[in-house]
Amino acid sequence: MQDINPTLLVLVTAALAMALGRLAYHFTLRRTDAITASGEELRSTPDYYGWYVLVWMFVPVLVLSLAAAALELADVVRVPGRWIAVAWVVLPLALMLPALGLVRARLNARVLVERVIYAILLAAALVSIFTTVGILLSVLFESIRFFGHPAVTVTNFLFGTDWSPGGAFLASAGRGAEQGTGASFGAVPLFAGTFMITGIAMLVAVPVGVLSAIYLSEYSAGAVRKLGKPLIEVLAGIPTVVYGFFAAITVAPLIVRAAAALGLDASYQNALAPGLIMGVMIIPFMSSLCDDVMSAVPQTLRRASYAMGATSRETIMQIVLPAAFPGIVSAFLLAVSVAIGETMIVVMAAGLTANLTANPLETMTTVTVHIVDNLTGDQAYDNPQTLSAFGLGLTLLIMTLLLNVASAIVIRRYRMRYAAD
Repeated sequence: MQDINPTLLVLVTAALAMALGRLAYHFTLRRTDAITASGEELRSTPDYYGWYVLVWMFVPVLVLSLAAAALELADVVRVPGRWIAVAWVVLPLALMLPALGLVRARLNARVLVERVIYAILLAAALVSIFTTVGILLSVLFESIRFFGHPAVTVTNFLFGTDWSPGGAFLASAGRGAEQGTGASFGAVPLFAGTFMITGIAMLVAVPVGVLSAIYLSEYSAGAVRKLGKPLIEVLAGIPTVVYGFFAAITVAPLIVRAAAALGLDASYQNALAPGLIMGVMIIPFMSSLCDDVMSAVPQTLRRASYAMGATSRETIMQIVLPAAFPGIVSAFLLAVSVAIGETMIVVMAAGLTANLTANPLETMTTVTVHIVDNLTGDQAYDNPQTLSAFGLGLTLLIMTLLLNVASAIVIRRYRMRYAAD
């Protein structure tokens, strides 16, 4: 028997299920009309009775489908797709009449339906929590394998200044000694490059983004705001590879020529070029989010400030910015996360060399670049060079978590102080 096209099977099944649901909903409304016409008073609106019948028809098949998917993921049993498709039609059809028979005037359908809605919302919230826990555990277990390798020590990884894991492959093959090479996993140069490029990007994105947000929310006319904000947000839609081309082909040579004019040496793969272009890329995030939080400040606060004789500058500095400060901090954290996670611009403009230096005109690289490089090579998965990606990811995850905790404390204290004022 020829296999059915999965896409066609899903579309046909969805169409039949929706048709059954619409038919059951119609029958439910007719039944509630009959109950009302008989003189009985419904405890819920007819819509709730309709959703009550749909819950009885489709929740059981949904649970069975999720159970089948879980068993298939666990390699316990494989349920053919056509069986699941048939179940989505046959089971609701079989449950339609019993569900319609449960519709009574004394039935409080609203409570039952809202309980199901509450369960769905709770499940949606738990998905993000379980996903976060799964990411953390997967990175943690592989990091334990990495730090358990004889060539790796936690102290050298956190405080070492030499990142040269290339000898790990030869060492794992028993040829490291004869080649005279050894693996070193000092991650300080990678994190230094990450902080350097992220810092340069923030020096560009934060002032430009915040100042443009102040102009759009406080000074610009309505027509200018409607035109200017979408134009700024266009930058967010440009692919990062295009930014990388621009940084490598245009900005990096300009930096080299400008440095030469000042008597300085600059590499064509320097940290300044990707930092500047990354800052330009992040401007829409800062500008749009800061504009939103500033616009959300109540107009009554501005009017009260103007009524006391304050100027526009004083109102912005003493009223608007303090009130919007928690949102500005959140926008800053989002911008930092985008900068830390950016890879393509750094690869194209800064290269892969792990270099510990304070000179932004020299070549540098970031943690995320080496995570991608180590996971996409042709070395074995159990090789320390490959597993080092998980060690870098775990360290970056912990640092990001500490940054978020610190920022949450700052936001909470500032909110309390501003409320007290």
